[in-house]
Amino acid sequence: MAVKAIRIIFVLGCIIMGAIWASYLIEERLGDSPETKTVLVWMLVGSCLGGGISLFVLALLHFVTQEIYEKIAPALFSIVLAIVIGYGIGTYILHWYPDADPTMQLFVVVSMVLIFGFSGIMLGLTRASNWNTLISAVEKHSVEKEDLKLVDTSVIIDGRIADICESGFITGKLLIPRFILAELQNIADSADVLRRAKGRRGLDILKALQREDSKVVVDIINDDPEEVHEVDSKLVYLAKKFNAKVLTNDFNLNKVAQIEGIVVLNINDLANALKPAVLPDERMEVKLIKDGKEPNQGIGYLDDGTMIVVDGGREFMGHKVEVIVTSVLQTAAGRMIFTKFNSLLS
Repeated sequence: MAVKAIRIIFVLGCIIMGAIWASYLIEERLGDSPETKTVLVWMLVGSCLGGGISLFVLALLHFVTQEIYEKIAPALFSIVLAIVIGYGIGTYILHWYPDADPTMQLFVVVSMVLIFGFSGIMLGLTRASNWNTLISAVEKHSVEKEDLKLVDTSVIIDGRIADICESGFITGKLLIPRFILAELQNIADSADVLRRAKGRRGLDILKALQREDSKVVVDIINDDPEEVHEVDSKLVYLAKKFNAKVLTNDFNLNKVAQIEGIVVLNINDLANALKPAVLPDERMEVKLIKDGKEPNQGIGYLDDGTMIVVDGGREFMGHKVEVIVTSVLQTAAGRMIFTKFNSLLS
């Protein structure tokens, strides 16, 4: 809103200045008493020219992207500063020779501006363009000392992150961009009951992580790369910027981040790693609760959610049985244990 108001004021100012310049020039040209009609016509022409110039300037500024500005700003600053220093030194020298010839005064000032201006141009074109890289390197070095982790929406909604942080297995600082908060709020405001419940649970989890006795530090950051539109791409961009790890349960974000060389902490992978190892011919107990896809198969689950497929267990549905492990299938979505029926327990 403020930027729009400034643009309007700039256009109006150019229109007014155009009219003033036109009035001044016509009076200078026609003398002290030009016709009022003529003055008004030329003021109207000047206003149109002023408005056109303002629109032309705004159009030029529109094409100056953030990347272009960041590249040319240090160079322009270096050049302008050098010219100002040269003019200031030339003026200071002339202060000690007030009776010097005007030509000599002009020669001294021009010489100083030439020397320092050339130095500024060379530094601006060869050195100032690398200032940004130097600053980024310094910032990167300072944040490398911190253990930063960018948190995705999926992890907050999942909820297990709170217990993991409480156990002390995750330390350091958790970075949560505001666009992640906005996405979480949109989910919490959803018309779908289940989706809304997940969003509100995520907000409660986030609040729990911010408690004073929490073992992690939660930092809400305002960084939101405007040139990147997808949330996953923004997280990858910020992870590179802050040299941070990404906490996520999202399969696609996991793969993209790994391709980009970013360390990913996947809660599902952690849960799978913590599941007890099961070997072939090992005996275990499970309650069968539904039919399997294949004939004569029964399905049961362990306490951690692992699916147990029991060959020959369909007729014992609803009962607790002892089974013998035949094989284990580990996938990105979880683990499946294939077994065969051994005996009925209850």
